[in-house]
Amino acid sequence: MNGTVTASAPGRVGIVGNPTDMYGGSVISCSTVERARVRIQPADHLVLDAGTEQSVIASPDDLVPQDEIFDIARVALTGTESVDLRVRISWSTDIPFRAGLSGSTALLVSMVAGLLAFRGIRHGPYLLAELVRKIEYQNLTFCGYQDAYMCTFGGLHYMDFREKEFHQEFGTDPLATMEPMASVAALPVVVVITGGQRVSGGVHTPLRERWLAGEARVVEAYQTIAGLARDGKKAILENRLDTLGDLMNENQAITQVLGGSNPEDDRFIELARQAGASGAKLAGSSGAIVALHESPRELARAMMDAGAAGILEPAPGPGLEIELNDL
Repeated sequence: MNGTVTASAPGRVGIVGNPTDMYGGSVISCSTVERARVRIQPADHLVLDAGTEQSVIASPDDLVPQDEIFDIARVALTGTESVDLRVRISWSTDIPFRAGLSGSTALLVSMVAGLLAFRGIRHGPYLLAELVRKIEYQNLTFCGYQDAYMCTFGGLHYMDFREKEFHQEFGTDPLATMEPMASVAALPVVVVITGGQRVSGGVHTPLRERWLAGEARVVEAYQTIAGLARDGKKAILENRLDTLGDLMNENQAITQVLGGSNPEDDRFIELARQAGASGAKLAGSSGAIVALHESPRELARAMMDAGAAGILEPAPGPGLEIELNDL
């Protein structure tokens, strides 16, 4: 096209059930208010613009991931067969990176959808989520399905990933089941950025290997956590938030036993409970926790006083948004 494409997508917060999206389980997740934004416009060359840095793609070698800021754009270009475009791809985000909130996936969703739209291609949300997950899984990091689906759909969703646990070839496994919880305006939750950073692939890969080996402790743990999400759906819809808090705590206790948490996250989880949170757990892999509290603002103040790096207040909102503007 001759115009400009803008695309944006939210991050996500795992309320209960994560990380069983990797194991054929179930997860309840909410989108963040914070979003990743991408702008694609015609240019003389293929240019990647991260705001503070720029890179010109002059040959296929320049598209090889280099473990740096431009890698998401590189894999989006190759994954959508858009490497011959002459465009400037600019992006920004206010989702904290490496905090387990799907900041990189939100950016990838925006880039993939934006590049396709620039070429006149529009995928439905299910196909787009599956495509993004494939690109991320094959080129960037080990990941499940929750992130790509939530960054695409947004809102507050109960998600079922049964029969997707063995990560089959793209297009051969069933689609996830997405149940929007539209009757729930918002949950009284706070996301605390803890600073306890650890790349998600480093967290999940060893556990995945133990699960594939059939280690009973891991298999039974993830079956239990998936059941917590199904119970959580009922608790939310029946407005039994104390029950939801108990389910979140059980989810976290199992994660800790398996070694999927870290000391800084654990410290803030305990502090949140001491401050009156009925439930607190990891929001994703690491770097942020989500806490359920009858007075979120009060809890937010307590967490900042305890040294939190930041506070987010997630709320169901739109997923991927695309805007086309002619020159």
